[in-house]
Amino acid sequence: MKTLIPIVLFLTLHASAQTISIANGKIQGTQHNGIAIFKGIPFAAPPVGNLRWKAPQPAANWTGVKNCTNFSASPIQNKPAPFYCWSEEFIAKPEPLSEDCLYLNVWSSEKKQQPVFVWIYGGGLNSGSANCAIYDGEEMAKKGVVFVSINYRVGVLGFMAHPELTKEAGTSGNYGFLDQIAALKWIQQNIAAFGGDPNNVTIAGQSAGAFSVTALITSPLAKGLFHKAIAQSGGLFSKMSLQNLEQAEAQGMKLMQKANAQSIADLRKKTAVELQLLSQQAGIGGFGTTLDGYMLPKDLKGFFQQGLQNQTPILTGWVTGDGSFLGNQSTTVEAYEKDAQKYGTQAANFLSLFPAANPEQVKEQQQKLTLLGFAGLPAHLLARYNPQNSYLYEFTHVPTDKPGFPNYGAFHTSDVPYALHTLHTWNRQWKPIDLELENTISSYWVNFAKTGNPNGGNLPEWKPYEKGNGNIMVLGDQVNLKAGYLQKELSFLEQY
Repeated sequence: MKTLIPIVLFLTLHASAQTISIANGKIQGTQHNGIAIFKGIPFAAPPVGNLRWKAPQPAANWTGVKNCTNFSASPIQNKPAPFYCWSEEFIAKPEPLSEDCLYLNVWSSEKKQQPVFVWIYGGGLNSGSANCAIYDGEEMAKKGVVFVSINYRVGVLGFMAHPELTKEAGTSGNYGFLDQIAALKWIQQNIAAFGGDPNNVTIAGQSAGAFSVTALITSPLAKGLFHKAIAQSGGLFSKMSLQNLEQAEAQGMKLMQKANAQSIADLRKKTAVELQLLSQQAGIGGFGTTLDGYMLPKDLKGFFQQGLQNQTPILTGWVTGDGSFLGNQSTTVEAYEKDAQKYGTQAANFLSLFPAANPEQVKEQQQKLTLLGFAGLPAHLLARYNPQNSYLYEFTHVPTDKPGFPNYGAFHTSDVPYALHTLHTWNRQWKPIDLELENTISSYWVNFAKTGNPNGGNLPEWKPYEKGNGNIMVLGDQVNLKAGYLQKELSFLEQY
């Protein structure tokens, strides 16, 4: 009997392995609950050595069968660790971290011509990874999509610009966005081998992933690479700072000075960990989106007003906790009213829309303004400039408490496990209301990926967002459509 056990184990493992051919060679994955799973597939060459701070290059071919059963390393970043409301399920694995990080993962039922759902992680463009537990794709694949999660460069290695780099390539910065485009090109070339339809690709992401989605909607370089878009909590129209190329280059020059380097060649000789540590020094600032005139237009709003973006059905919205995750400000009623004078002749109108008669109301209004500035207004403007249907939502549900863990309400990112049907990866004792909402939201997302319309089955009807009606679907303990919700506030803020 002892000699039979290894043979049986080998046959069991061999039977569960999946081997397919893609453009670069053969890969082997695993199978679980009827879903084929491939992890750590290279979609570009490792961006190391002389390829550091360059657009991603094609992955090299290989011979034999490449084992694709484990996640790749996450991009270089500060060591990931749980903090505040984000427990370990929301955080990248603490190791490995590597500059060699341009890999993607695929979950598929292996049926033919399935819509493709591409997930882009958040993390402020300075952290994150496709290996977070809540980004698991198995349940979404069971619902009828080929689920793909991708890595991209972040922080100093993903978004630093510099005059010398601009001289090299004609532009610099935004390398993380270019990685995302390389992954979408890989999908166009290879996803049919997994049962995916390259002519039905939905890009989706949350927070920095939503910024990424709207960057791809904007970029001429992404034209034809996707057909629908989901942006959760944020976007390029956010009241967050965007840099022009000159400003971004100046930031890169500051880092070079901190490094006591004389050239990009000197910086390329430093280790990725050294550069990450240097980028954390005071006076550098976080690296992020650059309106460079190449990946992204120099005049974002003008570009959309002319209808030059990649026009596509859009599903977008926010979580009520998006108003507090950037920190709570504290001020007096007098200071709040004084600050309102920046709206000039419209100051009285502002105070009627956002009234505050005591410190508690001031705090509430500041959180509301932060929410609308960070996520509400970007969703509103994205829909306003979109000639195709847009569907807006607000997620209000407070996840079931975890004993001994603070209740952070409907916090930033708490919608993601509901949308991706991954509550089972989040360690809480879920109630029927959570599981029902998870099924509802993930069904909306899958329906949208299939047809560009979230409606279907017995789901409450979700009407498009249109100027004048402002239909917003509230995804909470009750799921219902609100017409005209926040329209006066958003119309006011749109002017500024």
